[in-house]
Amino acid sequence: MNFNRTMSAANVAACICLVSLAARADAQTAGSITTSVGWLHIAPQGDATPLTVQSVGGVAVNQQVAGTGAHASSTDTLGITTEYYVTDNLGVAILLGMPLKVNLIGDGTLQKYGTLGTTRPMPPAIELRYHLFAAASKFRPYLGIGVNYTWFTQVRATNSQFISDSFGPGGSARATLSASWNPVFEIGANYALTKHWSVGTSVNYMPVKTHLTLYGQTATGTPVVSTSTLRLNPLSVFLNVTYTF
Repeated sequence: MNFNRTMSAANVAACICLVSLAARADAQTAGSITTSVGWLHIAPQGDATPLTVQSVGGVAVNQQVAGTGAHASSTDTLGITTEYYVTDNLGVAILLGMPLKVNLIGDGTLQKYGTLGTTRPMPPAIELRYHLFAAASKFRPYLGIGVNYTWFTQVRATNSQFISDSFGPGGSARATLSASWNPVFEIGANYALTKHWSVGTSVNYMPVKTHLTLYGQTATGTPVVSTSTLRLNPLSVFLNVTYTF
């Protein structure tokens, strides 16, 4: 469902292709700086490996909990992109977004718990873009490739029933997610309305993987450490309005 919703929004890019390319825009040339603001929809495409109990009371266990799984929820936020045109066709862009909240939802034997926890990922990216057609064209598709660094704040295990079932009544839990460097792949297009204003859309994909560590503790103080690998792999759609300086 997340994939269908994302691709439906991405179809806006195809509709832009029907607009006439004849009119001149005379914007977004070498030395131009653009700022784009709009709706950013992020739809994770991956899932998590089963939980593995690494240790109990400091003693190694390395026991996989069969049937457990999870995935990250889709989310929406305000996207912001700034691009500097090195030449008429080549630009360097910084991709940002307002802080967003993502839920970790149980799958398999954990599905009954619904949301297991929450986090606020921070995924800024920088990329090199190649814009097709001449700078005077109103319609300009582009391809982008770059790098992203994702880290996670406010990682919390929030489901009290899951915590109680996992570590016993009176137990507690906290979690961490590892940071990572990831490639970014993007395809998009802009359509100039005036010399300074344009509208655009883009779709980007980042193969993001993070390692989840769950630190549990029973009511008697026995520590239980479990791990999982969470593949986020977000597919993002950005619908925006752009101003060219």
